[in-house]
Amino acid sequence: MSDDTIRLVTVGRILRRRRRLLTLLVVVGALVGYGTSLVFPPRYTTSASVLLPGAWEERELLTQAEIATSSVVVDRAAAALGWPGVGGSDLRDQVSAKAADGNIIRISGTADTPARAQQLSDQVAQEFVAFAARLAGDSADPEAASGPEALRKAVERTNRRITDLAEAADPGQTVESVQARTELEKLRTTLQEAMKKLDEADLATNRATMVVMGPAARPTGEAAPTRVQFIVAGALLFFLAAVIGHLAAARVSRRLRTAPEIAAALGSTPLGTVDVPAERPAHRPQGSGPRARMRRLLGVDTRWDVPTPQPSGGEAGRQLRYRRVCARLREQVPAPRRLLVVVPDGDEVARRAAGQLVAEAEGDPLLRMVEVSVSRPLVPDRDTESGALVVLSAGGWTAEELAGVAEACADAGHEVVGTVVAGLVRARPARSAGRPADEATVALAVRGHATGGSV
Repeated sequence: MSDDTIRLVTVGRILRRRRRLLTLLVVVGALVGYGTSLVFPPRYTTSASVLLPGAWEERELLTQAEIATSSVVVDRAAAALGWPGVGGSDLRDQVSAKAADGNIIRISGTADTPARAQQLSDQVAQEFVAFAARLAGDSADPEAASGPEALRKAVERTNRRITDLAEAADPGQTVESVQARTELEKLRTTLQEAMKKLDEADLATNRATMVVMGPAARPTGEAAPTRVQFIVAGALLFFLAAVIGHLAAARVSRRLRTAPEIAAALGSTPLGTVDVPAERPAHRPQGSGPRARMRRLLGVDTRWDVPTPQPSGGEAGRQLRYRRVCARLREQVPAPRRLLVVVPDGDEVARRAAGQLVAEAEGDPLLRMVEVSVSRPLVPDRDTESGALVVLSAGGWTAEELAGVAEACADAGHEVVGTVVAGLVRARPARSAGRPADEATVALAVRGHATGGSV
């Protein structure tokens, strides 16, 4: 697993084999999210819209949005609201403004109740309009307010002067008539400039006249993050943490998975691999006590990263593999052939394989099986045995653990003569009675011969 690419099939295996644990963690995460939502009280948000008449550029609208949330406007709103223990600094994080389409500034207020959120938005909008009007001189500068009227009077006087000069001008080509017409053109220019200033003054007056587009609507739902969002986020966070934790643990796993690696860790020769039919009740570790019962209840008493058993070649094929291992033992171990079969404690697959190996040997070699704890290995002292045969399943033990088993065998005077790796396979359904048994045996024998080099 440490060198494999993490694929969807791996995640699916986690979901399938750890569904009870994942379900419990999702429930715990939801409870944690619910508890977190109790720490953060519900919040409500609503908005009030302010219309800015006239033509505005985008950067000007952004400036007005900044003014709407400035400390001057928020402080005035806090003073007008008069909420106990709430000042302008407390409201600054609860007020926001943004420029919307159509020259509209949308001011949003957030509070712990719908009524307060509505009051906050309306008050900030009103204070923003009043402050903008003051900046434009709409209420504090009387001279600026009378500017447009003065311009209009100047335009009227200029029109009368142009009329008088036009009537008094000589239509001939005398010097006086030319001067009169020149003066008339100057006055016309003055009139045009005055009209332009008048239009600009009207535009500034219209810009200063901002309008609050009605009161803010009272919010009917909580603002994000809501209690439901807290619960969902907690459940999702615990679920992802559990899946990622399983993947990370598999990535850094140092358990050996191939027969050459296992044999090298034990300092012995690989004698082959044997198959054990997968039987769900048989390979679940049995234990007593509350901890073991809890592990069985959560489904963590078995490994999740063990590959799915491959289809078996049949009973004849499995027996052929055991016979080949026994034949290699006879070739390797001199007579009298008495061996101690060492099986790691808790390795149910290896224990079943060792039992089948003892049965297939039929006394030649004579095998005696013992189970040894991997955490503190202790092998019986040498009696009549001429060596030790280690039988174990792949992917369950690290190199350090297997080296400890090899040292325990050496301390007891046993030489590790070989290693047999056991793997789970899916047993095929029983064949129909109409097919001859001899034909099935021949087919399996031919298949075993073809793959004999990898047994």
